[in-house]
Amino acid sequence: MANVELIEVDDAATLCRTAADLVIDVLDGLPEATVMPATGSTPMGTYEELAARAARGPFDASRLRVVQLDEYVGVDELDRRSLIGWLRRSFLRPLDVPDEQVVRLRGDGTDLALACRRYDEAVAEVGGLDLAILGLGPNGHLGFNEPPSDASSPTRVVELSPASIASNATYWGSPDAVPRRAMTAGMTVIGAARRTILVVSGSHKHDVLHRALEGEVTPEVPASFLQRQGGVVVIADRAAWR
Repeated sequence: MANVELIEVDDAATLCRTAADLVIDVLDGLPEATVMPATGSTPMGTYEELAARAARGPFDASRLRVVQLDEYVGVDELDRRSLIGWLRRSFLRPLDVPDEQVVRLRGDGTDLALACRRYDEAVAEVGGLDLAILGLGPNGHLGFNEPPSDASSPTRVVELSPASIASNATYWGSPDAVPRRAMTAGMTVIGAARRTILVVSGSHKHDVLHRALEGEVTPEVPASFLQRQGGVVVIADRAAWR
């Protein structure tokens, strides 16, 4: 864990405030920074805190370039369960970031391999990620980089694991309703971020968090590659870490 800074906080509310502080600190002086904000339940409070601070000023996120982390395959972008829809509601609109400044993962097209290539080209054109804000999957995934995924895993279409299907069933109503395939930014994209903030909350993440930060670096726990990355800060509440 030598390359990872761990910040332990008392609870989820403190986690959100601490993460927002760090995001603003990283983006200070970088009004056109490229940011990858994860969806999922844990980062939502951080985005709410950022929106509140932007409303008060002087934090202004409207010039950020945003890179989508993942998307379900075959789900229309107007479907409320699409991840681009979730990203718009939770991050883009509250922070006044226009759609034109978003690098999309298009899971609703016919040539998904081409969509992945165009995504990687677009990320390269904007100079890669200044900041990735990530959550930790129940099986150690980042985005939808399901185990096994090593540091060279590209942007691609993946089959969702049973753990991911169960985790996402909350948003779809039942496991049977969850799409079986998704597109994800590759570990190559995530691993090249100049700064990374991983937010982790809840006792159900305790074991996988310790495996990611203190265990073997292995494709079976994709988040374990953060140990080798540099520029990584993990903010975990007491329930997740202790």
